[in-house]
Parts: sequence; structure tokens; C-alpha cells
Amino acid sequence: MSRDRIVLVTQNKHKLAELKPLFDEFNVPFDTTDLEKLEIRSQDVEDIALTAAKHAHGILNRPVVVDDTGFFVSVLNDFPGSYAAYVLETIGYQGILRLIEGASDRSARFVTAVAFCDENNLKSFIGQMSGIISEVPSGKGGFGYDPIFIPDGFSTTYAQLSLSEKVQISHRTRAFRAFLEWRTSIAENP
Repeated sequence: MSRDRIVLVTQNKHKLAELKPLFDEFNVPFDTTDLEKLEIRSQDVEDIALTAAKHAHGILNRPVVVDDTGFFVSVLNDFPGSYAAYVLETIGYQGILRLIEGASDRSARFVTAVAFCDENNLKSFIGQMSGIISEVPSGKGGFGYDPIFIPDGFSTTYAQLSLSEKVQISHRTRAFRAFLEWRTSIAENP
């Protein structure tokens, strides 16, 4: 295991399943860690990811990549935002459906910030996917809010898409693709 090899700071098996094909596409190997991601309180997913990456690099002394995702529901003034994971644990996506019941504006967006930190760099990359919240949950795939989120250009939820279909379009893929494009470009042109 090389000290230059990137450490992806997550224990989320669903996220790893989504990301492995993308890292393979760019021929960028990575390790994982048992280190828990530092979670600061902030409304800004980019601040959360950057702080977590800097913290993880300080502990591991290895190049690290960390992500943070928010779910922003327009009619709820962008709630739950960066607190999406906590809201999912407490009221679930069913709670979000109850909160917006009867609302004509069902627009929402996912925003993922990917932060990379090594001895020379602290950088972030943003990926977004806009869409709407369905009236009822649909689909068995994915995780989190996937059963209620219909991405722009689709008539089905993330949870109804195959893993490969979701990976092609997701907010997380967009952010990690930007990171991997940058990472491979600096590796090729040091």
C-alpha cells in the first residue's frame, strides 16, 4: 500500500459501490479507512467537506478525498440542506413527503462537494443534480432520498434507475468526475 495512494474516507457501502467504477474508469486506485469523517455544523457542504479532508489528512498523513452531500428542497427554504443525513435518520424521506404534502413546488436538488487534501493541495469540486420530489416513494435501488427524487430529464426516481444509470448522471458522480479529471491531469503533467 503506497503512501501516495488516495484514501477515500467513507464507510458507506452504497457510496463505495457507486464510486468504484468511476475510479476504475480513471485508473485511480484508492484505499478506504475506518476513520470517521469529521462532521462540522455548517449550511455549506463545501465547508464541511474541506474541513473533513484537512482533518483526515492531518491524522492519516496520506492524500485523502472526502465528500459531503446536501439535499435542498425549494419549498422548505432548502431544508434539510447539509443536514440531510440527520433528517433521513430522524424523520426519513417519509417526513419530507409529509412536510411538502400539497405543495405545488416540488423542486429539489442534491449538491455534493468533494474535497481533496494532500501535503500540497486543499481543493474542492462540486456536483449538482436538480429534479423534483415524487408524490410517493418508488423503486428499490439506491439509498437515502433516492426513492423520492426524480432527476431532471427523467420520469423515474433515482431508486428506479439501475446502479449504472444512476452513476452516469448523479450529483456525486459529477463531483467525483471533476476531481478525478483534475487528479489525472496533474499526474500526467506534474
